[in-house]
Amino acid sequence: MRKHRTPEQWQALVDQQRASGLSAPLFCKQENIGYASFCNWRKRLSDPSTDESSGSGEAGFLDLSSLMGNSPSSGPGWNIVLSLGNGVELRLSQNG
Repeated sequence: MRKHRTPEQWQALVDQQRASGLSAPLFCKQENIGYASFCNWRKRLSDPSTDESSGSGEAGFLDLSSLMGNSPSSGPGWNIVLSLGNGVELRLSQNG
């Protein structure tokens, strides 16, 4: 019998998967969750236009100061590529 979960329960599962360090397919197999359903809900909950994920639409920031090369062993520069989907990429490079 299929288990019907609330959006809050799906959000908890998505959060657990992220915290687990496991890939989504492996997490779903371990938790006996349908992978397609998990992906559908993960996408649904990450879409800021949906009202179901109230409170999760806040902006988040990632501190990249550790990439600035403060230690001699870190090398002279860095390169960051952010894939936004649909072939769109944001590329950041340090000059000098």
